[in-house]
Amino acid sequence: MTTKNVLIVGVGGQGVVLASNILSEAAMISGYDVKKNEAHGQSQRSGSVSSHIRYGARVYSPVVGEGEADIILAFEELEALRWAHYLKAGGTIIVNKQRIYPASVISGIDSYPDDPVSLMKDKGIGVISIDGTKMAQQIGNPVVISTLFMGVAAAFLTFTEKAWKTAITTLVPEKHRDLNLKAFAEGRKLATTIPGR
Repeated sequence: MTTKNVLIVGVGGQGVVLASNILSEAAMISGYDVKKNEAHGQSQRSGSVSSHIRYGARVYSPVVGEGEADIILAFEELEALRWAHYLKAGGTIIVNKQRIYPASVISGIDSYPDDPVSLMKDKGIGVISIDGTKMAQQIGNPVVISTLFMGVAAAFLTFTEKAWKTAITTLVPEKHRDLNLKAFAEGRKLATTIPGR
């Protein structure tokens, strides 16, 4: 198969690393060669966090190049805009309706764009915007946004539901498993409302 390129971006504390680990595990369970690369930046201070995941029959590099990502999962709107140039033509950005102002904006050095999602759409980028934070809170914990997003991503990737659930069960501590599996199921349900899915 052609190598699939996925980019997961957000800020520290949003679960980017867990999401990338789950996706990578699901790909390995499905029999693919997987390479992953993470950049944490100032994640302890709500700084940018990104994870590159590439999988296929044989993968040699862990880095997704500019214009190569099939899917970008963005847990925050500005991060989606920052990484949009990594999306390939015809690709999709799934973005969470959340804004976390970086230190440069809080200090007045920079300004936050009025509407990052509209800016991307105006450039012809395929964007799906979901209120993942609100849904995660309704499920019981805002931290489960990572597994909620994996549920949405499942509509765009070819892994079986068993592979996804095995990955979640393997990587999530037992006391949080049921909540995360519920979040994944809600994400899958949400994905059925996306046109063309």
